Amino acid sequence: MGSNPEQLLPTPTTPAGREGLAAILARPDRAVVALDFDGTLADIVPDPEQARAHPGAVPAIAALAPKVASVAVITGRPAGVAVRHGGFAGVPGLDHLVVLGHYGAERWDAVSSTVHAPAPHPGVAAVRAELPGVLDRFDSWHGTWIEEKGQALAVHTRRAADPQAAFDALRSPLGELAARHGLIVEPGRLVLELRPPGMDKGVALAKYVRETDAESVLYAGDDLGDLAAYAAVEKLRTEGPDGIPGLLVCSGSAEVPELAERADLLLPGPAAVVDFLAALARRL
Repeated sequence: MGSNPEQLLPTPTTPAGREGLAAILARPDRAVVALDFDGTLADIVPDPEQARAHPGAVPAIAALAPKVASVAVITGRPAGVAVRHGGFAGVPGLDHLVVLGHYGAERWDAVSSTVHAPAPHPGVAAVRAELPGVLDRFDSWHGTWIEEKGQALAVHTRRAADPQAAFDALRSPLGELAARHGLIVEPGRLVLELRPPGMDKGVALAKYVRETDAESVLYAGDDLGDLAAYAAVEKLRTEGPDGIPGLLVCSGSAEVPELAERADLLLPGPAAVVDFLAALARRL
């Protein structure tokens, strides 16, 4: 670690990203820092139930949160699961932290330590009942498994004999199953999530930025599901006479080049994201 905290902050590679970072540094009390969980704060692991936030994540967020308008973790996981796997409950300094689970359908905040959630979409129960039978019709399903997410279901192929072949084979039939029950399929890194329409990280992020009356925003993600949040930041930049400056951070780039190509700042994974958050806290 150097003696000058400013030197620890990497420089975004785009003019828009540099403007976004400058706005956050100039008025941190009006900035929202939004973060994906899996692949951004936590390493991707074969079993998502074993995923845990990087050991430095909670200290970095606890140092940063009091200095900004809010830190928001936006995830497809249930809010309570993200809180548990992140270790966010009962940590001093996290009063400005919220977790927007199920793409914003659920919400947990550190002040009340309670989760607010709507009733599940009826199509989720129907898909839950039919999904095992659909998987049984495909030889390539062996090694895949279903993750129960309450408001959604996810089929993971990472542990299949040929993960990509299983992913490709299941994408169309799962799309048809979802459509029959009013759901959509969201593809990710060797995972296909069946969930209600109208739930995405972009909708959640834009709504939260307006709710907090933020003047700048940072979003960090790693997967295809984060593209909607990227699009939301890009749109916010153009709104109003001056727009809302934003910084787009990509955690890793090997598996999801679509995200890396649109990012203002590339970081090699959760450890680097945590280092960046800690450096930002020190700079502020």
